Amino acid sequence: MSRAGGYDTYAFTAELYDHVVPYSNRADMGFYIEAARQAGGPVLEMGCGTGRILIPTARAGVDIVGLDLSPYMLAVCRRRLASEPEAVRSRVCLVQADMREFEISRTFSLITTPFRSFQHLLTVEDQLACLGCIHRHLADGGKLILDLFNPSLPYLTSDALGKEIGDEPEFTMPDGRRVLRRHRTVARDYFRQVNEVELIYYVTHPDGREERLVHAFSMRYLFRFEVEHLLVRSGFVVDELYAGFDKKPYGSEYPGELIFVARKRG
Repeated sequence: MSRAGGYDTYAFTAELYDHVVPYSNRADMGFYIEAARQAGGPVLEMGCGTGRILIPTARAGVDIVGLDLSPYMLAVCRRRLASEPEAVRSRVCLVQADMREFEISRTFSLITTPFRSFQHLLTVEDQLACLGCIHRHLADGGKLILDLFNPSLPYLTSDALGKEIGDEPEFTMPDGRRVLRRHRTVARDYFRQVNEVELIYYVTHPDGREERLVHAFSMRYLFRFEVEHLLVRSGFVVDELYAGFDKKPYGSEYPGELIFVARKRG
């Protein structure tokens, strides 16, 4: 089983990632840049991928380290960084490592886990290992932002299992390929709280040739109080819990997000 949600297995995901419409429009970027500015740096971004948040954070004047296990995602990030001014490039360091067992010879005022990368950790042991590494790499009083989706009980019990769904618009790659993405949940393990998911890309090449690419991965869902217990066990104090990146309080909308802001306990 992939240790990085399949992003270290399927090279095509990194190639297509930055062109997926919902990713480019996601509302989290401003939230993380503001948090980075307030922290003053340095920042460690876990699961930095192609640099969707990392590069704008560096543009904002904050020193940032990006950690990711996927060589394909990091290769795209490096290509994107190469076109940035030297002042931006100088603020960035990229590290290929597993979020459960990494060692960086510095501490950080802020560590972030954007876009639910933590949910690729499928066991409590892996979750605690990751949080332990984060705790060791935070400066005293440093903060962690943990971004998860809030499980929708109607969705978890719906009859959509195995059906391809989604209403994302088609997007066009620079080389002219047209791509339509859909997704489906192929299996649910209610005991382990793990869904087996597929992202399905229907690609039409400029010459008319068609192909179907499948990114299969497992994703663990976590409930609010479960996460709070994990954080407390790992030496954190929860300061804030938001339902969205506009900082609406948890409980103001359903299902919303689970965005934890937690502080390292001394």
